Amino acid sequence: MLKSMTGFGRGHYLGKLKQVTLEIKAINHRFGEVQVKMPRQYSALEEKIRRYVLKHIFRGHLEVFIKMEDTGNKPRELQVDKALAVAYDKALKELATITGLPCEISVMQLAQFPEVLKLEEPEEELESIWHDILPALQEALTSLLEMREKEGQKLKDDLVGRLQILCETREKILEKSPQVVKLYQEKLARRLQEILEKGQVDETRLAMEVALLADRCNIDEELVRLDSHFIQLAENLEEDIEVGRKIDFLLQEINREVNTIGSKANDLEITQYVVALKSELEKIREQVQNIE
Repeated sequence: MLKSMTGFGRGHYLGKLKQVTLEIKAINHRFGEVQVKMPRQYSALEEKIRRYVLKHIFRGHLEVFIKMEDTGNKPRELQVDKALAVAYDKALKELATITGLPCEISVMQLAQFPEVLKLEEPEEELESIWHDILPALQEALTSLLEMREKEGQKLKDDLVGRLQILCETREKILEKSPQVVKLYQEKLARRLQEILEKGQVDETRLAMEVALLADRCNIDEELVRLDSHFIQLAENLEEDIEVGRKIDFLLQEINREVNTIGSKANDLEITQYVVALKSELEKIREQVQNIE
């Protein structure tokens, strides 16, 4: 199915360690490009996220926004600074000796001194954080791809309609082209007859020159190639893989044939058809810039 390069997706996941909210925005771009914005302490996961996204999306500029909040399930440990506790106890006893005051201190009192007890959170493992991010990323990608496919179907419908216009216009040129060659031959023959009446000219050589000149306005080959290009374009619109760049190249070839027809066919009506073709091609080219 044809896919647009623009879209938006959102994912949410309540993990073991983190509550993750993830958004993906996609816009047109010649190649596949992913920019990740997430808390700096987890930036080592950016490349992993980037690679995962590019497995599913091939073209477009994508921005991934990740917001994370603690779930409160993170295990925490109470640490005793043994050296500091001993130092406090020693200092208090020394102070008692100096002042002559009694030194009666309990463990509970000692524990209340600064930094004796510390509540520490173990260092977070990136792999655990990745397992909390992944479900949200998958949900956002699914949502984004669905939107891109819907937009792609609209693009396809529009392009199929415009391709039909191209084919119909080509048929009109095809019907007109034999008359153009014939009229050109007759016009050229009348002009040469006038020249013949004024002097001696090799009639055989003259007939060959007339045939060559008439052949130069023949556009049969260009029309055949144009038909082949239109068939390829229709086939590409039915592909399931990324075809944006392929179609863009094909449009360049079509435009080349149309320009040649315009320069060779010395006829006002065909010139008008050529202008119509180029107008539709420009509209198609604009639409194709949105295709993956």
